[in-house]
Amino acid sequence: QEPQSSLNPVLSVGEQIAETLRKQGLHGASRERRVAELLDAVGIPDPRRRAQEYPHQLSGGMKQRVMIAIALAGEPELLIADEPTTALDVTIQSQVLALLRDLQRRTGMALLLITHDLGVVAEMADRVAVMYAGHVVEEAPAAAFFAEPAHPYSRKLFASLPNLGKRDARLAVIPGSVPSLAHELKACRFEARCDHAWPACRETPPRWLEHEPGRHVRCHLYDPAQAGEPLSGHSTGDAAAASAGTNPSLALEALLRVEDLEIHFPIHTGLFKRVVGYVRAVDGVSLAIPAGRTLALVGESGCGKTTVGKGILQLLRPTAGAVEYAGEDLTRLGGRALRRRRKELQIIFQDPYSSMNPRMMIGDILEEGMLAQRIGRTRQARLQHVAALLTQVGLDADVLQRYPHEFSGGQRQRICIARALAVDPKLVICDEPTSALDVSVQAQILNLLQDLQQRLGLSYLFITHNIAVVEYLAHEIAVMYLGRIVERGTVAEVLHAPRHPYTRALLSAVPTVDPQSKREIIRLGGDLPSPANPPRGCHFHPRCPQAMPQCRERYPGTTRFSASHSACCFLYGNGADA
Repeated sequence: QEPQSSLNPVLSVGEQIAETLRKQGLHGASRERRVAELLDAVGIPDPRRRAQEYPHQLSGGMKQRVMIAIALAGEPELLIADEPTTALDVTIQSQVLALLRDLQRRTGMALLLITHDLGVVAEMADRVAVMYAGHVVEEAPAAAFFAEPAHPYSRKLFASLPNLGKRDARLAVIPGSVPSLAHELKACRFEARCDHAWPACRETPPRWLEHEPGRHVRCHLYDPAQAGEPLSGHSTGDAAAASAGTNPSLALEALLRVEDLEIHFPIHTGLFKRVVGYVRAVDGVSLAIPAGRTLALVGESGCGKTTVGKGILQLLRPTAGAVEYAGEDLTRLGGRALRRRRKELQIIFQDPYSSMNPRMMIGDILEEGMLAQRIGRTRQARLQHVAALLTQVGLDADVLQRYPHEFSGGQRQRICIARALAVDPKLVICDEPTSALDVSVQAQILNLLQDLQQRLGLSYLFITHNIAVVEYLAHEIAVMYLGRIVERGTVAEVLHAPRHPYTRALLSAVPTVDPQSKREIIRLGGDLPSPANPPRGCHFHPRCPQAMPQCRERYPGTTRFSASHSACCFLYGNGADA
């Protein structure tokens, strides 16, 4: 699942592939040739040179390709791919999935794909098996499964998926949690969370039934002996449809305005740490977020999205540019003045577990920011505020005396949201807050964020590579490539009428469960260039299928298509109104 932790950091990738080949009796030059062949087979350019590199020198997509090469070295008949694309952005995910399909076609191997991304399942699978609490509860051909899922749990998963059509409704959530497998389960394992449960579900374990040719389900609803009535249509039984639209009374004045933000990291070399260059992580980003609105910042891993968020909060001091919050430039503040402002700007980190101190109880974690900002005169007042926050995010006050490891991923993310809200912020930076969550827990978090925005008028900078989440939650989108924003507009403008070739390629790579909304995939060659040595001219031209001579000479100006929609691309002139 995680190639970085699976690869040995002190061995070159060639040596790690060779370990398997050594068991097959290959040695010397023949083994080196085979290593190069395997790296070439998984689409790594210049395989002989790359074989000498170490894992930290490779991108996320490259590391995943190396893991596939190691697996292929044993010439398997079955390849088990455990969440192979979970942490990857959509363009690299598309490359890895295309590679797996190509290898399957060339070698004839079988593939067991383990994932919680239904879009990936729709793109890759011939058959689908759905697991719940240690049991396979449904198995069917992929086309039949996506046309009409049978088990109530499968239907709930589909209802939890965010998309543009659900913007005015709450996403369906599955109440409760997966039962503990430490105890014997004698009846239906989904019964406590099922909208269609009846007494038989609490008393008798459901049988594994073939309810249609080639389709199996483990559910009393399809058992003639239990007089069940099979479900029809795509209904989930979730009647929650509270409005999730924007509040029209919210002012559209910019709460946050970022102008020409630059964050460059010096590259040091030699004994005296001489500066020989700079990593231009953020290179002239401008954006604005009104009160009560959400701006989504999307792009490939390594393009500078998280660095923008940290620069706004002044966790990283900008090299140049201005960050105006409520009319005050944060880059000019320091000490107590900056600390006072930080009360109004908070962040939800990507990994909730690593962002909490495992030695601190939840109550102390939530109280820590309040103490720093001197919120609450007494400990009793602070604890009352914390208890109210936990209620807001759907948790009980009894969690205060527990540690982070005692909670599920969704619960930990809720705690991190409560921690961000503890100091009453006006702007929250959400850095991939749902990337590692399954769709049902993701739905809980998205519903919560939308509820809080409606009730409290919060503004969000939502950093993500999940376009479905963007469709559901965001008002505007900014597309980032190699430290710069290349296109910006409303959700409808960018997703339905993308102008920049990179935006089109990014959207084409998004896997979808709806075959009618599927786009023809635009393959991008190579990887994201290094921000330490960006290409001359337009940064995207080495990978752009529509590159022109002027793209190699200078960076394009901004072309406006409407008051809210703009892009930086020579296809539409050079800084004119289109």
